[in-house]
Amino acid sequence: MGKKKLIVIGGGAAGFFCAVNAARMNSELEVLIFEKSNKLLSKVSVSGGGRCNVTHACFDILEMSKKYPRGGNFVKKTFHQFFTTDTISWFEERGVKLKTEKDGRMFPVTDSSQTIINCLLNEAQQYGVKILMKTEVKTIVKEEHSFKLEISNDESLTADYVCIASGGFPKASMFEWLTKLGHSVEEPVPSLFTFNMPQHPITKLMGVSVPNATVRVIGAKLIQLGPLLITHWGLSGPAILKLSAWGARELADKNYDFTILINWLPEFNEQQLSEHFQKIRFEIAAQKISNKNPFYLPQRLWEFILESSSVKTDIRWADLPAKEQNKLIKNLCAAEFNVKGKTTFKEEFVTAGGIKLNEIDHNTMMSKVVPNIFFAGEILDVDGVTGGFNFLHAWTSGFVAAKAIAQTS
Repeated sequence: MGKKKLIVIGGGAAGFFCAVNAARMNSELEVLIFEKSNKLLSKVSVSGGGRCNVTHACFDILEMSKKYPRGGNFVKKTFHQFFTTDTISWFEERGVKLKTEKDGRMFPVTDSSQTIINCLLNEAQQYGVKILMKTEVKTIVKEEHSFKLEISNDESLTADYVCIASGGFPKASMFEWLTKLGHSVEEPVPSLFTFNMPQHPITKLMGVSVPNATVRVIGAKLIQLGPLLITHWGLSGPAILKLSAWGARELADKNYDFTILINWLPEFNEQQLSEHFQKIRFEIAAQKISNKNPFYLPQRLWEFILESSSVKTDIRWADLPAKEQNKLIKNLCAAEFNVKGKTTFKEEFVTAGGIKLNEIDHNTMMSKVVPNIFFAGEILDVDGVTGGFNFLHAWTSGFVAAKAIAQTS
């Protein structure tokens, strides 16, 4: 009997993790990776500003599963087989130590994504995984005991097992080669995008950030608290990216045209801030408002909010008229902004949607529709917020598929 063959479609994090682990766990397997572009591990390369946000320092499965707007219940099950601790030790056993930053994101201590790429390439080389670049799979046909794959240059190959780890597709039509196998797809929509506010005067403050703000979408139940960054096109930062992930479908339905309220001082609501103002006006009565910013907001932002509230810059706290004070309180706690459009956040961009999870066995990542076809990574209808969660799902699903394939072959 010759070796059984596993073809992994996609040379990203999930595909690589499936390929190298399957080859390591079963030396009788012949493993090939097909990558349709000329670049391997491209998201690993750009993630975290080129540092690769490998995972997140959360060690509670239930807590971790809450970071996935779609697929939370699914990963809650898969994480029992391969979780954060397993990811950390897997890389450390191969000489790649990870470190945790204040916000919980984990990076290689080298601060270079190349460290992760080299580690995966070394594994592939060590266990004889063959890598074919510029090789796109056009169709997969189920034969009696194997699969026939038609690839880009009209060649065809057979495989005993196929793991599909080709990443997310932005259009439903791009899933056609998989729906032909009998799978169904949740309509793909973008997730993790920034908000465009064309011609809004606040964009002149590009580069200004606040460590904490609350952003709420009017007419929806969407609200997020976190760091906020003003850009030359609108708003970005973790608060916005998380909001876009949780609201991926709803905001797509609104055609990315909606209104948000920002509370620049999330520790106050308007009522509490109004009471706090009486105290401030008494304590720093003689100070000029523009010079004395008691909330430690960035100075340019403070001046912008004063201007938006028609507050004269040379006025003293004691002389602030009631009308302007009310406007200032509103602009600090509930500033209204119209959003028109989105911008892809290139580093972390993911697609919500993909292969429906009820068609996948979470114990093995095998298709319930076509035996011996496996799925891993973003091709599935699983996506996390920003912070290393999408990579964790890639490692976990790749590992679970690898283990199942290695044991069945």
